[in-house]
This record gives sequence, structure tokens and C-alpha cells, in this order.
Amino acid sequence: MRRILTLHFCFFALLPLCAIAQVNDNNTPLHLMKPAYRVGYGIPKEAEVKQVMDRVLRYIDSETPAVLVDKRTGQEVTRLTDIDANTQLKQGGFRLTSYEWGVTYSGVLAAYEATGDKAYLDYVTKRHRLLADIFPYFQKLHQQGKRFDGNVRRVVDPHALDDAGAVCCSMIKSVLKDKGREPSLRPLIDNYVNYILTKEYRLSDGTFARLRPQKNTLWLDDMFMGIPAVAYMGRLTGEQRYYDEAARQVTQFASRMWVGEKKLFRHGWVEDMEPHPAFHWGRANGWAILTLCEVLDVLPESHPQRQSILTLLRQHAEGLAALQHHDGFWHQLLDRSDTYLETSATAIYAYCLAHAVNRGWVSAKAFGPVALLAWHAVASSVNAQGQVENVCVGTGMGFDAAFYAYRPVHVMAAHGYGPVLWAGAEIISLLRRQHPKLNDSAVQFYDEEVPTNQPIFNYDGKIRF
Repeated sequence: MRRILTLHFCFFALLPLCAIAQVNDNNTPLHLMKPAYRVGYGIPKEAEVKQVMDRVLRYIDSETPAVLVDKRTGQEVTRLTDIDANTQLKQGGFRLTSYEWGVTYSGVLAAYEATGDKAYLDYVTKRHRLLADIFPYFQKLHQQGKRFDGNVRRVVDPHALDDAGAVCCSMIKSVLKDKGREPSLRPLIDNYVNYILTKEYRLSDGTFARLRPQKNTLWLDDMFMGIPAVAYMGRLTGEQRYYDEAARQVTQFASRMWVGEKKLFRHGWVEDMEPHPAFHWGRANGWAILTLCEVLDVLPESHPQRQSILTLLRQHAEGLAALQHHDGFWHQLLDRSDTYLETSATAIYAYCLAHAVNRGWVSAKAFGPVALLAWHAVASSVNAQGQVENVCVGTGMGFDAAFYAYRPVHVMAAHGYGPVLWAGAEIISLLRRQHPKLNDSAVQFYDEEVPTNQPIFNYDGKIRF
């Protein structure tokens, strides 16, 4: 009897398998089967996006304390009058005054704008305020010829665009949001801008340049490290000269570094090198399109170079969209699919493409799906601790593929955190301002809200099935 019951059980247990085996094109809408996406697909909910951002904020808050310590004893320095040459910013996982953290401050400010969550504003305010409070004390030490913490030195005495532009731009944005903060931040802003405009090395025509790795080298990175701060200074002061200089720099960088047939920028350009090699490094192209977005955000509509900069952004967006991997990422070398998929560039593109859609600079129908797919990739790279994975470490300049292809990745590479927050903020705005909808399993963007949850529909202002 037990053997008969066992046989019956096995028979009924097999029935679902038999039913599955009989599925065919006549009895099942196979085209509606859910694909096995590796990093997610579709239209995320705002709350889901913010959960990712919140994890990142909690992590960087714990890793970047806004505290002064005595480097000899490790004891906290709480009184500004106790600052001396042995005082330093407490060393966490990241540096509060680096260009990567300037990007992060801007990303956190964007997150505050998108979410209204005061935790984001508090993060930036606390760190900007600390730098403003200590500035005059360390400036005095510098004037006395004393050596002190290098992380503070780059605020008081910048030596490169990396020291100046990104942090400066974040401070200008803080002041524009709250004019009451100008008295404390303005001396730092003026000091940074003075370096950018009067001390940075340039080519003979005035283009920002470096003396490494070769004499008179242009770095695509320097578009972002210098130009947005100059453009935002125009917004802060209302002075035309800042807008003109920012637009001129964009035009002169593009004249040498834009590769029109690929609709991408080369990473480096050396004045006496012929031919000029073109290695399309992902993050550097991110800095370039981010610069275009930042400049267009503040450049007056009437400015004579605005239309050409907008055209450049549109062409760059086309070139980037065509190279997106099917998992939403972009490759370390954009046009070489045998190089790894990299997160920081992907996050920058997610922000820039979503931002361009929201500003009406590019088509929502064409670029909205690209931005959402990129966000899914970015979200998949944020681990449970809030660390951003698969981020290329700091990278100099090379003229061979191996240099870029074998750059390490690391969760402590600071370049990923600001872009992730910036991307999340803009994706939230995209979800609020635009009208994405799944139609036949694909993300589509419509000109207005489409009031249906049908899996497939026609639409021409009315729902038609």
C-alpha cells in the first residue's frame, strides 16, 4: 500500500513539469515572459532610488569625519584658537578637500534638492563650515611659512586645478542656495578662483594645461576641474567675463580633444605629438559631458557660444548612448568592449543623460530609457554597506590600451560616491518630471502620463488596443 501511495505522489508531483513542457506559442504569450536581467530593468520607484542614496550617505558620513585633531596625540582640537602647525583634519577613508569630494559635495547638494532630506544638506554644511572656519587660521600659518596638513594646504594654497575647481564649485552652489552663507565661504571661493584664473598653467592661447606627462598636455579631466567653477562664478557675481572664459575654455578643449567621427573625447592631447592618439577613457568622457551640463545650467540663453556647446552635448550624448552595454554600464575604454564595465563613468552618464532630458536638451524618448538602464547598473554596484564597487582608481594619462584596461578598481576609490548621489537625485527628478511606462516589456517615455497598466498598448493621445 505504501508503495502505491508513493507512486501516486510521484505522478502528481510530475504534473506541473508536464504542463510546463506543453507550453507553446498558441497557449502562452511567450513574449511576455520575464527576461533574466542581471542588474534590473524597468522603472524604479523613487523610494527604491533613495534607499540606495541613503546607504551611500550613511557610509560616507561615517568615513569622512568633519573633525580636527592634533597629529601628535590624536586628540580632537575643538577650539579654533588652538590651531597650530600640528593640527590636521582627522583622516578618514576619504579626503574632505579633494576634487573627488568636491564632486561628492555637489552630488549631496543635488540629493538634498531632489529629496528634501535635511541629512544631505547637513552633511555638506558641516564640512563646508569647518573648512571656512579653519581657513583664516591656516592661511596665517601659510603666510608665516609654516608647513601643515596637506589636505588643508590645498584649500589655502592650491597647486593644481584638482585642488581648486570641484570644491570651489560646490561652495558656490551652497552660497547660491543660501546667500546667508556667503560671508564665510566667499574668501575660500575667491582664493580658489584666483588660482584657476591667474595661476594655473596654460597653453599660449590660454587653455588650461599641464606639464605632465609631457610638456603642454591637455587633460580632459581639467574641463571639469576648472571650467564649471568659472561658469558658476558668473552666476554668483553676474559678471560676463566669467561666462566668456568658461565658454572659451570649452571651445578650445573641444577643438583639440573632440573626435567627431566617434562622437567622443580623447583623454589626452599633447601639443607636439603627431598624430594625436585617441583613448576614450570612460570617466574622463564623464568629466567632459558633466562640464557641458554644468556650463549650460548657468550660461545665459543669449550667450553667443551657448548653441555650439548645446550641440556638442547632444552629439556626445549620441556617441555615449550607442556604446552602452546591455547591462547598463559603460566600458573602461568606451569603444573597447573587451575592457571592464566601470561604475563611476556609468553614474556620471546616468546623471548627465537624465539631466539633459529634464532640461529639454535631448529627447526623453531617445535618452530616458538609457538613463534608467544606467541607474539600474549603478544601483547594482552599491553594496549593503553603502560602498560603491567597480570604480576605477585614480588614473593618470597613457598612450596605450593596456594602461587603461588594467587600471585597478577599489571600493575606496573616491571617484564613485559623488556621481552615484548625483545620478540618484536626477533619476528621482526624471521619474517626477517625465512619463516612463513599460509597453510590451520595454521602457518607453511618453509626452504625458499614460493611464493604463495594460502590458501592451498603442498610444496617440488615446489608449488604443
